[in-house]
Amino acid sequence: MAMNPPYDIEQWRRRIPLLRTHIPMNNCSQAPQTDATRAAAERYLESWNGSGMDWDAWMSEVALAKAEFATLIGAEPRDVAVFSSVSEAASAVASALQFSGDRRTIVVSEAEFPTIAHVWLAQQPRGARVTWAPVHDGAVDAAAYDDLIDDRTVLVSACHAYYMNGALQDTAHIAKLARRAGAYTFVDAYQSLGTIPIDVATLGIDFLASGNLKFLMGIPGIAFLYVRPGIVERLQPMVTGWFGRANPFAFDAKSLDWSPTASRFDTGTPPVINAYIARAGMEIINTVGPANIRAWLVELGQRLIDGGRARGLTLHGAADMRCKTATTAFVVGDSHHIESAMRDRAVIASARGNVIRLAPHFYSTIDDVDQALDTLADAARTA
Repeated sequence: MAMNPPYDIEQWRRRIPLLRTHIPMNNCSQAPQTDATRAAAERYLESWNGSGMDWDAWMSEVALAKAEFATLIGAEPRDVAVFSSVSEAASAVASALQFSGDRRTIVVSEAEFPTIAHVWLAQQPRGARVTWAPVHDGAVDAAAYDDLIDDRTVLVSACHAYYMNGALQDTAHIAKLARRAGAYTFVDAYQSLGTIPIDVATLGIDFLASGNLKFLMGIPGIAFLYVRPGIVERLQPMVTGWFGRANPFAFDAKSLDWSPTASRFDTGTPPVINAYIARAGMEIINTVGPANIRAWLVELGQRLIDGGRARGLTLHGAADMRCKTATTAFVVGDSHHIESAMRDRAVIASARGNVIRLAPHFYSTIDDVDQALDTLADAARTA
């Protein structure tokens, strides 16, 4: 096992104040604050306090945040829209779909985070029919989509990584099946983006959404949506707002002129302070490099898997780091009780259902992983 990542981890750790007192292993839920993200928030507050309003600067910051997100996924800034949540982004996509003809099926993986599945289910009164790609043994078999996707499919929703245990889906294969059937592909990358290289063109997907509070080192209240440029002009989302116009500042209430770029999916006034913070967090990830982060997290993820077994913990899902992120889940029963017990010992984990998730990030160390496992094993024994 490599004992050090391919970057100066100690330099980055010095920039995360929480590490002085805690071991955050909950990046699948919330990233810790860095000096850069705090400074970004203060920069906005100083602007607001000193200028009262600096609309041009604030909108420029939103545009720069879009550009930073585009860099992360191998896209162009014009391919990116901004929202307050992934729920809102998925709803905007859903509102642009038609369910009036034969093509009305949405294929949804059972690994989707509930908010995404709920958006698709909410389309049923509009005529949508939802079918499910099942989860077995903590993962979705890519072959499950072969019989589900056909010429009645309008969209396939397949998360890049399962929120419960980090299991990856072969979204390139799924997108190929969908494209062949004339269907769109929607990918929720909230649980993977920032930990693994993603290139939307290589994957061949139509939509990709992610928020920023997890592995992108940001906060709640902002999310981004990639829309493949080849499909933008055929889509008119009913979830819209003045920033979806070709010229928002024309203030023309009687004209629904659509932006020629992914900005047609923008809605109302964007979350400005969140954009400041999101940009700063994504700059960190782009600086360290997703490929470098993935290399280190493969090591830490394997340490979690092997260390969990050695401590008698029950793994949820696959043990092969080639098909998962470093987020590693263990079955514990009352996970919220275990999470609280671990927090009392300064280890921050993330409870979901009957599992505890341990999710390291680029700044995590081998010692962090070992201490987290020791704490989890002790909490599970004494629960």
